[in-house]
Amino acid sequence: MLPLRDDIPSRRFPVVTLTLIAINVAVFFWELQLGPRLADVLLFLGLVPVRYTVGEVADLFSWPEQILPFFSSMFLHGGWTHLLGNLWTLWIFGDNVEDRLGRRRFLVFYLAGGLAAGALHIYTNPTSAVPTIGASGAIAAVMGGYFRLFPHARVAMVIPPFFLGPYFVVPAVIFLGWWFILQFFNGTLSLLARPDAAGGIAWWAHIGGFVFGALLCSVIKVRHFYRRHHEEEESLW
Repeated sequence: MLPLRDDIPSRRFPVVTLTLIAINVAVFFWELQLGPRLADVLLFLGLVPVRYTVGEVADLFSWPEQILPFFSSMFLHGGWTHLLGNLWTLWIFGDNVEDRLGRRRFLVFYLAGGLAAGALHIYTNPTSAVPTIGASGAIAAVMGGYFRLFPHARVAMVIPPFFLGPYFVVPAVIFLGWWFILQFFNGTLSLLARPDAAGGIAWWAHIGGFVFGALLCSVIKVRHFYRRHHEEEESLW
């Protein structure tokens, strides 16, 4: 499923969303300049589970070198399709979540979602020596946040490979809920088929990011409701 647009305009210019998109594009062009050195760079800056689960490997890296991949891996991509697919999804859903959370909180939310996604990926793939890269875990957090904050929005979508149609318009809760079910199904299947799953799509990073985003925005939504209710009660006095 490929989202095309939603029906909720943002009230403010999405500075953080566009900045994140620009950084990802700039880093990708940097990757293209690396040539044969790219593989070594991805091993160092990508998130490699055995660096954290195997003591002999972990001892080769300092604490800053172990922390760095949790952040740097979010801005690396494996090809044009990987890059454009992620950034398009971020553009569709990120502006509204940024609008609701505010710019600073959205940036922290985005990065924290990527960290949560990376942590669950390591937990579910502890013996993998393959570097995981991409913004999809952080973007999944944005999607989870959108799922909770804008459930009644409508999303126009197309089902690949039929990019020229037919088009469907569905409630955001249906689009994102079905997306999450697909991630969970494929993630579970990958663990059952290959307990030491490595490489391919980081299904559990997607799941971790989405759940993190949905839960955190649920808390924010509830706090906003009670704050507004309290203010309304005070106004009556």
